[in-house]
Amino acid sequence: MDGWRPRDEAESAAGWRLWLALSCRLWPSAEWDGTPAAAVGGLREILAECDRIRGTYVGDRSAVVLRLVDSVVFVVSLPVELWREDVLPVDADRAALLHSDLAGVIEHAADVRAVLARGGGWAELEAR
Repeated sequence: MDGWRPRDEAESAAGWRLWLALSCRLWPSAEWDGTPAAAVGGLREILAECDRIRGTYVGDRSAVVLRLVDSVVFVVSLPVELWREDVLPVDADRAALLHSDLAGVIEHAADVRAVLARGGGWAELEAR
């Protein structure tokens, strides 16, 4: 994944917002009802934040942070689309598939967070 340096305060703020969104709970909480739809709830929140970030750059696609946002949207959208309406509790086979999908998102989120932290100057927060 490419490096990132914010070009201005607005892009730094957008990077911080994306970093915070990717720092939230990506795995289901202890209150999870066992359904895939509930498991991807946090991912829907990330997509909503990505839309808000994109909205701050209407007409200006040159901000490098948008490439990171686009990568997150790409990776998060597939599991959301696959699981968002699945309200049956998971069995062992479906749980393995859901776990694999969430693990892929979490791996990508960690990579993006690391890029944002290095470029934004808050790398020490990633170490915690």
